[in-house]
Amino acid sequence: MQKVKLSRVYESEISAIIDAGCYVNESEVIGDALKILFELRPNLKLAAAVEMYKKEEVTLGRAAEIAGMGVIEFKDVLRDRGIKIIVPKTSIDELDKQVARIRKII
Repeated sequence: MQKVKLSRVYESEISAIIDAGCYVNESEVIGDALKILFELRPNLKLAAAVEMYKKEEVTLGRAAEIAGMGVIEFKDVLRDRGIKIIVPKTSIDELDKQVARIRKII
């Protein structure tokens, strides 16, 4: 990710609210600002989740969670946008390990 360039006014305002003790550092300010942005504009959260999924940065389940919806609903969004659902490739070894773990539980 690239370093963000802000206007001098924003830089001054961020420094001021940190100096005032409202935040500890810039990361906290940006995190809070993004949280509020996504709450006010949920379509942006969905857009981010879809893009992260398309780039295979997150799983289907995690993308749905980021978007604030269930997996089935998120699959519908992907289908409506013409985005293929990625089926993870699992090796036979990995499947055997998963079966062994399940058998231990049962």
